[in-house]
Amino acid sequence: MSHPAAIVSCSPICNESRFGPMQVIGFQPAAWESWGLERQPLIATGMPVLIDDDLLFEDADGVRPSVIVNRWLRELPASGAPAQRTWEVYAGILRQWLEFFAERTIDPLASERPEMRVALGAYAEHRLTGPLELRLAPATWNLHMNVLSGFYKWAVAEGYASAVPFTYRTAIRTIDQMRVEVERNMAALRKAKPHSTIKYLENDFADLFVKALAGLRPDGQPDDSYRGRQLGRNAAMGELVLASGLRRKEFTHLLIHEIPPLPNRRTVVPVPFLVSHNLGKGGKQRTTWITYEALVKVHEYIAMERAIAVSGSTWRPARGEPLLVERPDWEGATINGKRMSWRVLTAQERLRLVEPGGGSSLLALQYRGEPFVDWATVFRRASRRIRAAYEPRFPIVSPHRLRHTFAMATLEKASKGYYQQAAALVKDADANAALALLLTKTDPMSLLRDLLGHSSVLTTEIYVKRLDVTRIFREAYEAAGRAAGLLDPEAQAEADAEFTDEDEA
Repeated sequence: MSHPAAIVSCSPICNESRFGPMQVIGFQPAAWESWGLERQPLIATGMPVLIDDDLLFEDADGVRPSVIVNRWLRELPASGAPAQRTWEVYAGILRQWLEFFAERTIDPLASERPEMRVALGAYAEHRLTGPLELRLAPATWNLHMNVLSGFYKWAVAEGYASAVPFTYRTAIRTIDQMRVEVERNMAALRKAKPHSTIKYLENDFADLFVKALAGLRPDGQPDDSYRGRQLGRNAAMGELVLASGLRRKEFTHLLIHEIPPLPNRRTVVPVPFLVSHNLGKGGKQRTTWITYEALVKVHEYIAMERAIAVSGSTWRPARGEPLLVERPDWEGATINGKRMSWRVLTAQERLRLVEPGGGSSLLALQYRGEPFVDWATVFRRASRRIRAAYEPRFPIVSPHRLRHTFAMATLEKASKGYYQQAAALVKDADANAALALLLTKTDPMSLLRDLLGHSSVLTTEIYVKRLDVTRIFREAYEAAGRAAGLLDPEAQAEADAEFTDEDEA
């Protein structure tokens, strides 16, 4: 059967097998009433949908494998994968797998296990030593195997597949003096242990990075050899992430109205910073913080460089209807005639907000008032300039590495009592009294858990150990106390997810 919502361009070459090359589209529910359906499809907006090039979902042999994959994808938001980017990565992995089977006229779901095992071996050769443009790095290959493993376990449990092509080995590991049973997919490649597990920037490297973003040399003087633009914006955003631990999606789609007001006087206690649930991972709202010094830099960018960018701006979003903002405040605004909270807006809706005086509502803008989102490129280029001109040991910085840096810097200060001492300097009448009380009563790991938005202290412990197990203050945070009992698998998975962006890259 065909579907009017599934009209996509076909590849000029189509396989003659019953399922061939396919397309991936992002589902949009607009105008669903015209599709001849009784109700709106229960598919999340932006959910990837795999469609065979002949636009059929079933034939004489039953439903196509792409239909089964689509069913699995639709369950991801309720299975611990709420991010659209995750859906897209998983859909791409399954698409490549299905097309490989289609080219060899093998059914990826109805075949018996011996044939599936042989096909898996052929796929490994194809992606690891085959055509250069198709080869996968070991980390990417392991990501593919993990995704395929999850799909096949689900498919067998639901009766859609007859066998799982993978072999698993169970082992006992000792984690924090506890014996834990773990399962390993034998198709995954073993990775050599790195010489260094450091995934964050030490204080001197962090300072060097911010200076590079601002177009400065390590001594703080202007770098006359660099001709970059928007230096104030780049440096302010770099300091913001280093001081708040925001994820890439969170700081990329941050609105100017969500920036905390600058306190009347300098404070040694960090300023609370609310993060919207529609931007946080897993749909969780949390309150992190930002240092007074970093907040000053952000407000300076807003008052000067950003103000110039929006002055006289006639920008309108290229995609989607503009969302016109009126009477904005810290809580929300009137948007297209209706009062709404900023926290209910999705990332894509935030990109369509237009300020009353012109320009985007996003904090970080390009020079004509349009949103700026490509922070990975900005950070990568700054890293390469540092390596080429000043420090060859400097790593290539990703947005998530700055979050890791925040975590380690915060934990180090908390373990050494810095925040407790700072809180003691705040008087009861001070605006930060509540936060000061929290700092005096909370152990370092619990504090970091709340700032990062983790579900449990166990997640935070695993996360910190993956950053650098040789860090000198590891014993300090262990002494702060850990939750008793067996290791929670959900905590392990949540900690692993913190490094997904790096693995995909």
